[in-house]
Amino acid sequence: MEETERVPWAAVAAASVTVVFWASAFVGIRAAAPHFSPGSLALGRLLSGAVVLVLFLLVRRQGLPPRAAWPGIAVSGVLWFGLYMVALNWGEELVDAGTAAMIVNVGPAVMALLAGWLLHEGFPPRLLAGIGVSFAGAVVVGLSMSGGGRASVLGVLLCLVAAVTYAAGVVAQKPALRYASALQATTFGCLIGAVACLPFAGQLIDDIRTAPMSATLNVVYLGVFPTAVAFTTWAYALARTTAGKMGSTTYAVPVVVILLSWLILDEVPRALAIAGGVLCLAGVAVSRSRPRGPAPEPAVTRSHQ
Repeated sequence: MEETERVPWAAVAAASVTVVFWASAFVGIRAAAPHFSPGSLALGRLLSGAVVLVLFLLVRRQGLPPRAAWPGIAVSGVLWFGLYMVALNWGEELVDAGTAAMIVNVGPAVMALLAGWLLHEGFPPRLLAGIGVSFAGAVVVGLSMSGGGRASVLGVLLCLVAAVTYAAGVVAQKPALRYASALQATTFGCLIGAVACLPFAGQLIDDIRTAPMSATLNVVYLGVFPTAVAFTTWAYALARTTAGKMGSTTYAVPVVVILLSWLILDEVPRALAIAGGVLCLAGVAVSRSRPRGPAPEPAVTRSHQ
């Protein structure tokens, strides 16, 4: 019983690490965007992350994942590590970080629906209620940071592409984690994403030549922490809960984006943004809660059997 109690808390801790680092990625992408094109930024981030992940894999001596895990790893690598990052980078050139975070948070809703359908996780009422509350909060956060509603239509569409590919990638990764470890799934997903982004290698070389060192180091940060570390902690948590519930935890990302924007970009959060953040966290709490049934009921039903 002790192990079953520890696993959920370990998953929550891992998901919390993911939320913080993924939130920092929205700010980091905005900082790097003036110096790196969307494709070169994605490739630089994935290459940096792949170096760290391969080193971890060698230290842990885990080797190649089993054959049964490869379809899910390949799909998540192309969609989530590859297409998602390019679309998000491009979208954040056209809309601010808060708007991007709000739009990408359409992803967990798509994820829960896909997981309920393809992975047969079902549609628990509390999960759907939590998604509704958190999505409302994410919309409020995004609107409060959207620069008066002047967000580019193309930027919004690109962030929607990022949301859908992120959701599809997570749903594809979930079955792979039955056979592969979190580190294996993340490492080879990252490598496949990097291979998919190799057409941008020439742009990456040119951008590194002209970009200031601080921008290049920012790309390395995006690869090491929001990619290598956060994607691994995500996979660890995903292996221990449902895709729908894991998706709902990312609704806390806009809250952290506000705090980081405040501290790093010197943007003071508006009251509306704070209110939306509270809604995001409330929805996460609802989605992860369990209904309490009356204790005597199971004993009564058994006595009549």
